[in-house]
Amino acid sequence: MNSEKRYALISGASSGIGWEFTKLLAEKGYHTIMVSNQEELLKEKCELIKAQYNTKAIPLYMDLSKPESAGKVFLFCKENKMEVEILINNAGFYISGDMVQSNVEKIRNLIQLHITGLSLMCRYFGNEMRERKKGYILNMSSLSGWMAYPKIALYASTKRYIRDFSLAIRYELIKHNVSVTTVTPGAIDTNLYRLSPKYQSLALRLHIMMPPKILAKKALKAMFNCKAALTPGFINRIAIPFLVIAPMRWVYFIETKLDKVFMK
Repeated sequence: MNSEKRYALISGASSGIGWEFTKLLAEKGYHTIMVSNQEELLKEKCELIKAQYNTKAIPLYMDLSKPESAGKVFLFCKENKMEVEILINNAGFYISGDMVQSNVEKIRNLIQLHITGLSLMCRYFGNEMRERKKGYILNMSSLSGWMAYPKIALYASTKRYIRDFSLAIRYELIKHNVSVTTVTPGAIDTNLYRLSPKYQSLALRLHIMMPPKILAKKALKAMFNCKAALTPGFINRIAIPFLVIAPMRWVYFIETKLDKVFMK
């Protein structure tokens, strides 16, 4: 394929897992469209990609939790004649605590980002991939999406939507040579969860938490192999049946006891 047409779009690209996706894809020769709501960091990371790899790195400062943002991202790519071969919907954020005490604006933004924004990104770019008979979509869900989860009710429920939605559209698109892969990781070594340094270090040593670079490598391998889904980590995979059948009162009790491991 002409390298000028090998574009990958990564949301949440300036930090964490998104940054690891960006580096790995640039290493493979893809030009990257880096979408982030961290403007200064985004510019800095784009310069790093351009300096280290022989590829383009296009910064697109955009808050995908705003209703019009998915359409603006798609229009930007169309106007600049960039055919997106890979779409990685990675952007997300975390709300914990009792739902009825959560900030109302944060609730709106989380639902918009995880559900509406992600769905529209898949719709816009997925339709173009369908017409070209070529493309990959990778959607980041979560292990928490396998169950109703007190204390992170909004986060877990929206991640469940991503998991179910991705599997459904996979079977609509796969016959057009467009593969949709869903990744449901457990805890990842980023600042998403506000885990205290003591417990974050312990989780890494026990392999309960995974470094973002390892996750990104596993996720891209699954995507390029056209796998429907990936739950990385042996402990996470064997945990799924227990998550599905665990009584809610047990889950709530454990989650309440774990409050002390998170930074306020």
